[in-house]
Amino acid sequence: MRNTAGVITAVSSNATYSFSKPTRESVTLLAGLGVEGDVHAGGTIRHQFRMTYEPDLPNLRQVHLMHEELFDELALKGYAVAAGDLGENITTRHIDLLALPTGTLLHLGSQAVVEVTGLRNPCAKINDFRQGLLGEVFAIDPASGDFTFKSGIMAVVLHGGPVRPHDTIEAELPPGPHRPLERV
Repeated sequence: MRNTAGVITAVSSNATYSFSKPTRESVTLLAGLGVEGDVHAGGTIRHQFRMTYEPDLPNLRQVHLMHEELFDELALKGYAVAAGDLGENITTRHIDLLALPTGTLLHLGSQAVVEVTGLRNPCAKINDFRQGLLGEVFAIDPASGDFTFKSGIMAVVLHGGPVRPHDTIEAELPPGPHRPLERV
């Protein structure tokens, strides 16, 4: 079942390794690879640190999506964060990305489809961007000891196509039982 759940507010890519990614007028998703021209595009792991010890594993982090509502939350705590600043490729609004189950299909615009693979694991470089920010993008539940990761989700591209700001996002949940997102 598909339903319109949100809108894309920005798209970003970078051909070189850097923490932030400049926003673009559009990006093109390539099936099985990721964002055309982005340093993280590829069929195998492209994350700079993980390539050193897991270079042949499948790239489950081809596209990084982040909810713009996080920026609103961070602003209330004194952190100025904008689209692309935290390295995401697609910034969204009005869709609870973190609540989606693993395997959800996201229809982005008129052609592109990505499959949600898991949560982005925030790294210490977030503190290099803004000191103290790492502690704001994840939290530990004092009762259970479980981590809550807020820095977006990762996906692989099933069907390519252009993606632009103002494009809609339609979520198609996988058949149940649903598996909650885990770090990838």
